[in-house]
Amino acid sequence: MSQSETALSSSAGLAEAGAGGPRHPQQHTSLQSVGLVILSTLVGAAAQILLRTGAGRIEGAGLAELLANGPLIAGYGCLGINTILITLAFRGGQLSVLYPIISLTYVWVALLAPMYFDDVVTSAKVMGLVLIILGVSFIGAGSRR
Repeated sequence: MSQSETALSSSAGLAEAGAGGPRHPQQHTSLQSVGLVILSTLVGAAAQILLRTGAGRIEGAGLAELLANGPLIAGYGCLGINTILITLAFRGGQLSVLYPIISLTYVWVALLAPMYFDDVVTSAKVMGLVLIILGVSFIGAGSRR
């Protein structure tokens, strides 16, 4: 094989594989991936509650004060864990199925916030939460073959 044929073959292989390696379409979404995303929504909700708690304790804008703010630091730690869980989950399923599940984070926050803050749950919020849950359910059911 000549150098030009080798280069052509090599570049065709790269184009076929794409920048991230060979593409293998995900045929189904594993239950483990769904579980990891749901767990990430709970950790994400905890992060939001902790960040809100920490934000309420900020009196100045000094770096030392921010670094000494336990709830704020814990909230950012939860966001890191959340990112790791989502990354692991995305390895085993369709992005179009898993990503909408992340919207459940809002459901958990809306249910937890009144327990910790002066948030109020209205009938409009409840209807919105129901629509989110129904939407995630329809997407999951629609992905089954």
